[in-house]
Amino acid sequence: MVVLNKIYTRTGDKGTTALGNGDRVAKHDARVEAYGTADELNCFVGVARLEATGETDAALSRIQNDLFDLGADLCRPDMAADKDAEYPPLRMAPAQVDRLEAEIDLMTSQLEPLRSFILPGGSKLSAHLHVCRTVARRAERLAMLLSEREDVNVAAVTYLNRLSDWFFVAARMANDTGKKDVLWVPGANR
Repeated sequence: MVVLNKIYTRTGDKGTTALGNGDRVAKHDARVEAYGTADELNCFVGVARLEATGETDAALSRIQNDLFDLGADLCRPDMAADKDAEYPPLRMAPAQVDRLEAEIDLMTSQLEPLRSFILPGGSKLSAHLHVCRTVARRAERLAMLLSEREDVNVAAVTYLNRLSDWFFVAARMANDTGKKDVLWVPGANR
């Protein structure tokens, strides 16, 4: 359990922050950028939930919890040291990816196939979910960049990739199962 008695510590006043293993790095470190963007995504999911109901809201709630798991995973470098840690670090698991895939498949079975690219928008919820999709893609790019330099849990990167797909399909569902998608018309304004 996390206990936060004091929100400010002054330890980051000179531009560094502590990772999950206690190492201090610059606040613009690639690892901090990756988990910070996952945190930003979590905030946008919270905004989307203002428009969501029922199973969509429940799914977004699960995703918010997963995003905290993802942040815990990404803020902990040196996966090789996991076995020697006093407490086993929280790592993303393939089951979290599998759940997203099952949800994507279920939603997709209710949608007509796309015959054009779609523009972000339609309903308020769909627009919010498209913002989530693009922030998830950015988080994925940053996690991939980090993985070129350091160890990153493969399930974490895979989760982000699948999550952006989930947001895309959920955005279509939020547009009356795709019936109110805003279609791209190539060259319409030439």
